[in-house]
Amino acid sequence: MAEVIRAAGALLWRDGAERGPEFALVHRPRYDDWSFPKGKVDPGEHVLRAAVREIEEETGIVARLGRRLPTSRYPVGDRTKQVDYWAARPVAEGAFTPGREVDELVWLPAAEAEARLSYQHDIDLLDEFLRGPSRTSPLIILRHASAGQKHEWREADSLRPLDAAGRREAAALAELLHAYGPLRVISSATARCLETVLPYARLARAPITTEAAFTVGDAGPEEAVERLISLAGAPTVVCTHGEIVSGLVAGLCKALGEKVPDDPSLGKAEFWAAHVTGSSMPALERHSP
Repeated sequence: MAEVIRAAGALLWRDGAERGPEFALVHRPRYDDWSFPKGKVDPGEHVLRAAVREIEEETGIVARLGRRLPTSRYPVGDRTKQVDYWAARPVAEGAFTPGREVDELVWLPAAEAEARLSYQHDIDLLDEFLRGPSRTSPLIILRHASAGQKHEWREADSLRPLDAAGRREAAALAELLHAYGPLRVISSATARCLETVLPYARLARAPITTEAAFTVGDAGPEEAVERLISLAGAPTVVCTHGEIVSGLVAGLCKALGEKVPDDPSLGKAEFWAAHVTGSSMPALERHSP
């Protein structure tokens, strides 16, 4: 089978002055088409990083990702192109510089954007965005990175640190979490959890708050879920333990009326990103560094 071409992009939007939200469309002279910003994932690049990078390269805009949108798949010659999309909003706007790949950038309200778009899959993406909430808040449940073998650690388990692999994972996680924008950082009060979020906290210049509800052995599952739900509504990352993750994810889904994933657990350094608005969760995605 031919290899799938992986790409990432975003439906980039901003508040309009009078006619509701406006959407960024780019023109590619090579194809003479209008589409949403997107591009190929580089070898070894994470799809979250690729989405943010492509937005900036094609528009000059630094953006932060919102809720996950449907993935587009379509044929390109004898291969299939798969594009993962997110809703995204600008956090900093640089000067747009026309180039060989993209020579025009326009901001249009929904009806004009739909009329301008060249492809049905982009129109479908716009329609999907308009059917859901425009603004969501990320609530990220993160399992700590690799911390060696528990049975080989002779001191208090709360002091068990990340190993070399875990430190590399923590460094990679910092950039991935940054794709969602400034996050409040909540952690289990154990060394391995604190070390997992430390690189992100330094990157974002955010304090780390320890929380007994997410510390293994310090609280029951109901208390942990109750505390997690209380954090929804403000962009937050919670770093915790494998023993706690599944209960948190299941409890959050049930509280917000969503189906619990078939496997709500996480491997080390993996995370669930729940996109929450009010009392609903329109998107839930899972990532590994």
